[in-house]
Amino acid sequence: MKVVLFCGGYGMRMRSGAADDVPKPMAMVGPRPLIWHVMRYYAHFGHTEFILCLGYGAHHIKDFFLHYEETTSNDFVLRAGRTELLSTDIADWTITFAQTGIESPIGERLRRVRHHLNGDEMFLANYADVLTDAPLPEMIENFSRRDAGASMMVVPPQSSFHCVELGEGGLVGGITAVSDMPLWENGGYFVLRQEVFDHIPENGDLVADGCAQLAKQGRLVAHQHRGFWKPTDTVKERAALDDAYTRGDRPWAVWERDGAGVSA
Repeated sequence: MKVVLFCGGYGMRMRSGAADDVPKPMAMVGPRPLIWHVMRYYAHFGHTEFILCLGYGAHHIKDFFLHYEETTSNDFVLRAGRTELLSTDIADWTITFAQTGIESPIGERLRRVRHHLNGDEMFLANYADVLTDAPLPEMIENFSRRDAGASMMVVPPQSSFHCVELGEGGLVGGITAVSDMPLWENGGYFVLRQEVFDHIPENGDLVADGCAQLAKQGRLVAHQHRGFWKPTDTVKERAALDDAYTRGDRPWAVWERDGAGVSA
């Protein structure tokens, strides 16, 4: 199944300075950028056809793959000056690099790569900046059995704040952690059918337009995930993932569990 990755946004909260034009999916976690970790996740489950929706800082993503160094994350033998890889990351990947505009919303980026899907009934989509250990085959199987146009992975709220219930005269009637409330957030992992394009207007959004319209029609499925899920919206969040990688605490690296691990 093809995987559409949205990797053309500015990522302003991740930028370290005015001259920093590196897109958020290229922020490093361990020896590889975020987008690589996301792609390895999908490839682990057999989905190795990727369509990259490029925009801001596209040359960084292109250069990374055009000059990809397999030895960074794979064991190898150096014999008589020649490198012999003992394993490989991307040898069986097919990657389409598509410029989808600098200012384009997510939905418009998706519209602009529709022809690359070759009419496939179902496909996967992702923001390319969130890591998880969610069971992707289960997510796909559950959706394939449903008469729906889209599936969105949802996760419990990640905020550490508390919600305060106010009564008369400003008296507090209760305090509840946001994470304990019966709320769910968009987790950024989608399984979609071609039907979603019927609900995304020109310069529209995937969630606010496409998914919202499907929800009104009862054709949007939520896949609830309470396991590992971490966004990288800020420098602090990215640094926390990088530290976890260094400690060997990387539950999102599902490919390591089955003996196809990445060298630390």
